[in-house]
Amino acid sequence: MSKKTIVIIGLIILAIIFAIFYFYNKSVPPASGKYDDFARCLLSKNITMYGADWCSYCQSEKAAFEGSFKYVPYVECPDNPQLCLDKGIEGYPTWIFPDGKKLVGEQGLEKLSQESDCVLQ
Repeated sequence: MSKKTIVIIGLIILAIIFAIFYFYNKSVPPASGKYDDFARCLLSKNITMYGADWCSYCQSEKAAFEGSFKYVPYVECPDNPQLCLDKGIEGYPTWIFPDGKKLVGEQGLEKLSQESDCVLQ
């Protein structure tokens, strides 16, 4: 075999391996987080967190969800200043409930559970 043929066969094998890994990873469902049900409950009740990436209390609040925060309705106020002004956001984080109730500052999951009636497992 010529070197050109060996290189072509090698590239074909690499392409096949890449395709197998690509399609396998797409078929594997994402890992569920410890607080997915709790976060989804907040979503279903339209309870939204307003914050900023640079806010350490916001970072701490998000981290408490251990990967389940992706389900929590969240507004990044520096990216949406008018919305946050309209909602009366004066500090970060602020949780707003559908009835207009606001919880300002880092709450923790226990307090959010109590206030939302979402079960924390």
